[in-house]
Amino acid sequence: MRTVLVTGGAGFIGSAVCRLLIGQGHRVICLDRLTYAGNLSTLRDVESSPHFRFVHGDIADAGMIAALLRREAVDGIMHLAAETHVDRSIDSPAAFVETNVLGTVRLLEAALDYWRTLDGAPRAAFRFHHVSTDEVFGDLPFDGGVFTEHTAYAPSSPYSASKAASDHFVRAWHETFGLPVVLSNCSNNYGPYHFPEKLIPLTILNAIEGVPLPVYGRGANVRDWLYVEDHAEALARILEAGRPGETYLVGGREERSNLIVVETICDLLDIRLGLRNGRPRRHLIRFVADRPGHDRRYAIDPSKIERELGWRPAHDFTTGLIRTVDWYLANRDWWEPIRAGSYGGERLGTG
Repeated sequence: MRTVLVTGGAGFIGSAVCRLLIGQGHRVICLDRLTYAGNLSTLRDVESSPHFRFVHGDIADAGMIAALLRREAVDGIMHLAAETHVDRSIDSPAAFVETNVLGTVRLLEAALDYWRTLDGAPRAAFRFHHVSTDEVFGDLPFDGGVFTEHTAYAPSSPYSASKAASDHFVRAWHETFGLPVVLSNCSNNYGPYHFPEKLIPLTILNAIEGVPLPVYGRGANVRDWLYVEDHAEALARILEAGRPGETYLVGGREERSNLIVVETICDLLDIRLGLRNGRPRRHLIRFVADRPGHDRRYAIDPSKIERELGWRPAHDFTTGLIRTVDWYLANRDWWEPIRAGSYGGERLGTG
């Protein structure tokens, strides 16, 4: 059993990591500030486990983090806490700098001080795993190319710029201070507990309710899609066996345009629920003005993690999307309060 501190553990990907690690027999300390996208109900499957503890706190509180690491004798940190929504970063970029950059630096400072107190096997086994995004690489042309671990950074939005900066700080703490870090950059995730402002859950819920389905531009932007449970498996593998100082790109090899994603969801719900007012749900699609700096295409080459760590996704996009649609249909008790309260349905999903 390892004790792992998971920051942002009440979020979409973080909660999947908590569920997986608990299922693998590890002890999890979940730290989350519970901002708009953090929700304790995402942890309902593990909250009663004797190996799980939730801590309400901020990664920027270095003193609290330092005390927590010592008290819980943490063996590794999985750092997922971040502001992530591109549209929100365009509206309020400073908040992304505060959390994603300064928060990560404070966490690195506390982790380094703690690691320096360790001896022997605990010191050798300790890892700081920084979870990042493929958006730091900018975009790709529609007709070719993929991101690799050697792709130069070229962020397009305040969100991706803040994540790029945090990646560089993590590497600097390894090169300058020797902190044993591993990094990962993933493609777009989807699956259960996805916050309803992102493209796939927004489309599912709007289509269930029969309200318009906003799609930026003509829906041509392409993303590589990865089922969240597959991503969690990859993150656990990297934490356990990744080489210090190395970066691993995690992708599903499942590229789809945003329009195809939305149309596929419409078709699945037509099958599950029947036509709405006698019409296919595709008639709800509305093309809206594109957002500033909208990257054309993301595509990841996950060959390194496949080759070195033996990871491969268990779900293709079709099976993963079916599971996702069915989960939202079966779990209204999770998403209806979000739609009625902290989320009003006005924001667009970006993929």
